[in-house]
Amino acid sequence: MGKVEKIKIGDSVVVKDGLMCPDMESLSIAGWQGRVLEISDEDEEGIFVEIEWDSITLRALPEDYIRDSEEKGLGWTRMCLLIDDVKLAKPRDTEDNVESVVEELSALHAWDSFGEQGVRIGNALKGVDPDDDYACMKAWNRYLKKVLVFPFDARISEDDAEEGPLKIGDRISVRSIDIVDDLYGVIVDVRFGHFKYAHPLCNIEVLDKKSPNYQNVYDYVVWFANR
Repeated sequence: MGKVEKIKIGDSVVVKDGLMCPDMESLSIAGWQGRVLEISDEDEEGIFVEIEWDSITLRALPEDYIRDSEEKGLGWTRMCLLIDDVKLAKPRDTEDNVESVVEELSALHAWDSFGEQGVRIGNALKGVDPDDDYACMKAWNRYLKKVLVFPFDARISEDDAEEGPLKIGDRISVRSIDIVDDLYGVIVDVRFGHFKYAHPLCNIEVLDKKSPNYQNVYDYVVWFANR
C-alpha cells in the first residue's frame, strides 16, 4: 500500500523502462510523462492510475499512433496503467500547456477516423479551425480550385429545395466554381440543357468514378455531411 500513498492524484509520473503500449504492442511508451487523474481501488490485477499526458509527451506522439487511435475510437491524450509501471517525476509544463497542445493536435487529426479519406480531408483543411465552418468552406474553395479540372459531367445527387429546376438524377455539366455560401458551402456554375444555374457542390456526384475529380468532390461531400 506504500505506493498508493506515495503517488496521488495530481502528481506527475513517468512510465518506467521496458513498457509497451497496451493498444499498440510495437510502440514503447517508456519515458512518457503526465499527470495522474485517477487512482483505482486494488483488484486482482493491481492498482491502476489514469494518466493525462503532458504537452511534451503529446507533441512527441507518433502520428500513426494518434491516427490508429482515432480510427479505432480510442483516446490518445491519456492512458490507464498499473501503478507499478510508473514513478514520480517533476512536472515539465502546466495544465494550460496540455490543453493548448490537445486542441492543436485534435484539429490536425480531426478526420483521422475516416481513414485514408480523412487524411485527404485533413490535407485540404490543414491549418484551419475545424469548428469554423465558414473558414473550412473557404479552404475547400481554394483547394478545389487547384485540383478540379473543368468542365466535368455530373448528376444531382440531392436536392434540398422542394421546388426548383434541378432534380435528383438530372445530368449536368459543371463549368466552374462560383462562390462560397455560409449555408450551402461551395457553389458551382452548372449547365443543364441550354440553361445555366448555380448549385451547391455538396449535392453533386461526378459521373466518371475513375476521374480525380470524383474523389476530390466526394471528399468534400463527405466533409460537408459530417462537419
